[in-house]
Amino acid sequence: MKTIFLRMKWLVYLLGIFTISLMFTVKGMANSQSDSLVLLAEQGDLQRIKVLVEQGANIEQRGLLQRTPLMAATLSNQVDVARYLIEQGANVNAKDSIQDSPYLYSGARGLQEILVLTLKNGADLKSTNRYGGTALIPAAERGHVQTVSTLIDAGVDVNHVNRLGWTALIEAIILGDGSDKYAQIVKLLIAGGADVNLGDAEGRSPLALAKSKGYRNLIEILENSGAK
Repeated sequence: MKTIFLRMKWLVYLLGIFTISLMFTVKGMANSQSDSLVLLAEQGDLQRIKVLVEQGANIEQRGLLQRTPLMAATLSNQVDVARYLIEQGANVNAKDSIQDSPYLYSGARGLQEILVLTLKNGADLKSTNRYGGTALIPAAERGHVQTVSTLIDAGVDVNHVNRLGWTALIEAIILGDGSDKYAQIVKLLIAGGADVNLGDAEGRSPLALAKSKGYRNLIEILENSGAK
């Protein structure tokens, strides 16, 4: 009987040790998560980020979907955090698991302030997203007039063709709604050197595509620019 009691006492002791160890492990994981620069960047907690960076935290650490702190800040448009991280040397071209980078994403989504920061700090104008497109192509598709102008001025290739066989001009036509902002984008692209006769993968010209959509304003712009 005494032997059984001692064994039970020993098991209780071991269980207690295991429980305490587990508590410290969980607490450590929670602290690690709360101290993650990626999470803090997403939340816009600049002050905590500064403290951790000054303590030697890695500004290129990776979080969910291989996102860096700068990528996380860009996704949630945390401009002040993005500016600080870039000033600390964060890579504006670091891609996550779906091939987005701070530069590409800010361009695609029209996040103008962060885009300008990336362009001033080493943005790779030839880098492409998961569709094989430059930042200019989705910017044109989504109707970000100012962003399109900025990227053209920066020197992005206006005639780059993505894996779908589309240029920025073609995406502005077939994925836009023919409204005034898309007319402005078409004009900007043409002024920036877009080939008005460069067709899609099936050989359909920008003019033919505009006609198929019935966008009279775009048809007029294209015809006045020599499109056939």
